[in-house]
Amino acid sequence: MNRIEVQTVYNSPGQPDVKQIQSWIDAALEGYPQDTEIVVRIVDIHESAQLNKQYRHKQGPTNILSFPIEIPEGITLNLLGDLVVCAPVLEREAAEQGKVLSHHWAHIVIHGVLHLLGYDHIEDDEAEIMENKEIEILQKLNLNNPYFEANQT
Repeated sequence: MNRIEVQTVYNSPGQPDVKQIQSWIDAALEGYPQDTEIVVRIVDIHESAQLNKQYRHKQGPTNILSFPIEIPEGITLNLLGDLVVCAPVLEREAAEQGKVLSHHWAHIVIHGVLHLLGYDHIEDDEAEIMENKEIEILQKLNLNNPYFEANQT
């Protein structure tokens, strides 16, 4: 069983509950060979911007940051990593892109889990693989393709 810890530092209407977040993480980890632990921290603009600057050397907040855990050889830990989600950024993006807020949350959490699993989108071919994986997972949850969902509420 995949175990999550949700740390809510910022609260706003429309935020998913732990059960919803758990279902999205479980969907993203389907077929993964071991049980895992993931920490999900829901933050405000200030904390997101601070972490984005410190770890990615980029100004301003971002929707999600993924921090995979690198476990030394010989140590047995099921911790996959941490996700830091900036709720105000997700809310703004969903509104600007005409997306259902809960669908955007699902997409971004799944996106973050895929980063923890080693997926990336720096190169075009990597981005295509990651996007296709996201779409596949979201379809299993009966959610729209996030890359074509704009203006569909």
